[in-house]
Amino acid sequence: MEKIKVKRRTTESEIGVELDFSPLKPDYRKYIKTPIPFLNHMLEHIAWRGEVNIATDIKLDEFTLTHVICEDLGIALGKAAKEYIDRTNGAVGFGDAFGIIDEAKAQTCISFESRAYCDISYHGVTMSQSVEGMDTDDLETFLDGFAQGALCTVHIDIFKGTNGHHIWEAVYRSFGSALKKAFEISESRMGKTSGVAGKIEWTIE
Repeated sequence: MEKIKVKRRTTESEIGVELDFSPLKPDYRKYIKTPIPFLNHMLEHIAWRGEVNIATDIKLDEFTLTHVICEDLGIALGKAAKEYIDRTNGAVGFGDAFGIIDEAKAQTCISFESRAYCDISYHGVTMSQSVEGMDTDDLETFLDGFAQGALCTVHIDIFKGTNGHHIWEAVYRSFGSALKKAFEISESRMGKTSGVAGKIEWTIE
């Protein structure tokens, strides 16, 4: 399965996301379009490290609110990732990776087991309130939204860094690399789920 397309609509936004698992396109950046330049840069890192072409289409009802864009896009991207994991026989569904740039170092661990949880720990690293026009809260909100949409567990640990731009690059690089591992196909996992609990079934009366 090479492509997954999802669209999420609310009264505030309409967010379209496409994941294209064909070889990474030379011009992959031009398909990542949000009104927030630094968010585009973070998505570039996910695409590059995850080795997946990401296309976004964002329509807002009235206001360009950074929080809404980050949360809703994170949820939509997470939903697309979950659909790929669920539909692809043999997808591993979990992974971990480090991301580094200059003085900054971070690690992401991710597992798709229908359990939505996101934890970001700073380990004494001091974060600026904003970087490149984005609030730290919104950069976190995107990652939390991803966990909600994907129903996955995400743990992010930031170990080193003094430059806010570098710190977030390290985080999103590690996130993309961990996703790459989760997206990989393993013959020994054919017909299996990410977690030992297997496929979840509900009875609702």
